[in-house]
Amino acid sequence: MAEAARRAGVEALIVAAESAVEAGLGGGVEIIAARDLRHAVEILEGRAEPAPVPDPPAAEDAGGPDLGDVRGQPRARRALEIAAAGRHNLLMTGPPGSGKTMLARRLPSILPPLDPGERLEVTRIHSAAGLLAPGTLVRRRPFRAPHHSASAAALVGNARLRPGEVSLAHRGVLFMDELPEFARPALEGLRMPLEERRVHLARAHGAVTLPADCIVVAAMNPCPCGMAGDPDRECTCSSVRRSAYLARISGPLLDRFDLRVEAPRAAAHAEPGEPSEVVAGRVASARQILAAGTPRLEPGATGLLDRAVGRLHLSGRGADRARRVAGTIAALAGADRAGEEHMAEALSFRGAAG
Repeated sequence: MAEAARRAGVEALIVAAESAVEAGLGGGVEIIAARDLRHAVEILEGRAEPAPVPDPPAAEDAGGPDLGDVRGQPRARRALEIAAAGRHNLLMTGPPGSGKTMLARRLPSILPPLDPGERLEVTRIHSAAGLLAPGTLVRRRPFRAPHHSASAAALVGNARLRPGEVSLAHRGVLFMDELPEFARPALEGLRMPLEERRVHLARAHGAVTLPADCIVVAAMNPCPCGMAGDPDRECTCSSVRRSAYLARISGPLLDRFDLRVEAPRAAAHAEPGEPSEVVAGRVASARQILAAGTPRLEPGATGLLDRAVGRLHLSGRGADRARRVAGTIAALAGADRAGEEHMAEALSFRGAAG
C-alpha cells in the first residue's frame, strides 16, 4: 500500500505503529505511526506526536549451500549454469541419491543478488502471503520446494486470490522434486506460468494477476523404482509401468523445460567442482551480454537447428527455446553471436529426461 501511495503522488501515510517499519520499506513516502485511531486524530490536529518508528531489522545475508560441495555431475552442473545465466527451466532425471536435490538447492548461490527493486517485489509478495515478520525485507532469492502432494491451488494460487508457490518463488527458484508424483491438475496449472512468467487467477469474487518470474527446476526418477539405466542395480519395473510413469508428464509441459539432463549416480570419490563464486562470476558476465539482447545465430547454427527440427520433432516452441539456450551458451562463452557449436550443445539438452 505504501508503494501504491508513492506511485499515486501521496507524500505521507498514517499507518498502525505495528506496520510502520514494513511501510517504510516502500520508500519515497513519509510514514507516520499511530497507536490507534484516537492517536491518529490527535496527530492530524497537531495535539500529539507520531509514535517512534524503529529501525528495520538487521539484514540476514548468511550464505547458502555452495556448488563446490557437489562431486561429479559435470553435465548437470553445466545445465545449472546455463539455467542461471538465461533463466531457463531445467528438468533433471536420475536415480535416487544421484544429487539432483543437492544441485537444485545450490542454484540460488550462482544467481546475481537481488537488486533493490527486486527485493521490494519479493517482499511485497511474501508480505501479502503473511510469511514475513513485521518490517522484514527479503534480501535473498527465494527457494521454494513444495511437496509433491501440493494441490493446484497451492502451486498457482487459491480461491482467496492469495499467491501460490510459483509466485512465492518470484525472482528465485521453484524446485519440484518427484515431478511425476504431483497431481495432473497441479502440473497442468503450471503451463501458463512457465510460458508467461505470471499467473492470472479469476474467481467468483474477483480476478488478479500475480508475478511468477522464477526458474523452475524439476527432478524425477527414470522409472518408478528409480533404477532404470543404472549399471550396478537392476530395474524391477515393467515396460508398461515405466511408460505409464513417464506419461504423467504431458508433452506440452515437458516442452516448456528448456534444458533436460540426465544425472547418473556419481562416485563418492569424484572430484569436487568449481565453487559457486567462480560460476556466479560467469553467470553475471553472461547476463550483461544477454541484457543487450540474445546473441544472433550464425548461418551454421541456423542450418543445424533446421535439420534438428525434423530429426528431433521439435515444436515451434522447442525450436525457439533451442535458439534462446544457444544464445545463452554463446553469452557464457563471451561471444556476441551463437555459432554451430553453441547450437549443438543447446540441442543436446533437448533429448534427455524421458
